[in-house]
Amino acid sequence: MNAALSDRVAPDWIALDWGTSNLRGWAMRGGEVLATANSTAGMGTLTRAGYADALATLIDGWHVAPGTPVVACGMVGSRQGWCEAPYRAVPCTPMSSQMTPVNDTALNVHIIPGLRQVTPADVMRGEETQIAGFLALNDGWDGVICLPGTHTKWVQVSAGEVISFQTYMTGEMFALLSQASVLRHSVQGDGWDSQAFDNAVEEALTKPEKLAARLFSIRASDLLENTPPDTSRARLSGLLIGAELAASKPYWLGTNIAILGAAETARHYGRALQTQGAAATIADAARMTLAGLTAAYRQMKDTI
Repeated sequence: MNAALSDRVAPDWIALDWGTSNLRGWAMRGGEVLATANSTAGMGTLTRAGYADALATLIDGWHVAPGTPVVACGMVGSRQGWCEAPYRAVPCTPMSSQMTPVNDTALNVHIIPGLRQVTPADVMRGEETQIAGFLALNDGWDGVICLPGTHTKWVQVSAGEVISFQTYMTGEMFALLSQASVLRHSVQGDGWDSQAFDNAVEEALTKPEKLAARLFSIRASDLLENTPPDTSRARLSGLLIGAELAASKPYWLGTNIAILGAAETARHYGRALQTQGAAATIADAARMTLAGLTAAYRQMKDTI
């Protein structure tokens, strides 16, 4: 082996978080991270024939032997993904040793299945890995896990199983309203008004049926009172999150709450819950994903 090759990272296995827009990989040795790599080759940019090449490009800087185990979660296992990993029905553990193998690659790729719920109809793909990671790091934890994002999940967990869950399109609604509605003229920028956020959360929780009217008042206040964009933006977020909390109250009221998400979004949800006297533990979503992928790899090893 030449010197240049010997200096390259040589993982025992590879962890992948493969979403709609992005791909993230970790070169692993047991539970140790040797290196990370990121790509914009998400599911939404690929045909089924393109996944093997996208993975090869991602790990090109590593020394990866043929047959190296790869554990992947996320939209890579969707119907439009590399290979469909069928949903598992709740109630069930968030993680299973029964993963879906991928055959058109020299690597030993397995995809973690998502979860499904019949009544009311709901699905998750990728979040189950974060939940498994959180439970692996918090043994014996029971309560409700909130996973905020484009499609926020509220998940009831008991005795190591996902009992039920509900999805809210809050993040997507915020994106659409702030970028493609009349409100886009009033909420541009990335400033923030915490008091406006708190007030909006309370308004939406108290009278969620008035959400549509309260949303238009953001534009009207801008036109009539020159309301600053940071106030309008925080108010939009607060109204949408407050309406979500009103609808999901049976999940989070009077129980342990954990929030697994990106730092800023998780803080907003934590603050909104705090205004209602509900304390939440906040955990980093990327760390939980890696912990879940590691747990899946260990289960896979035990079945070989």
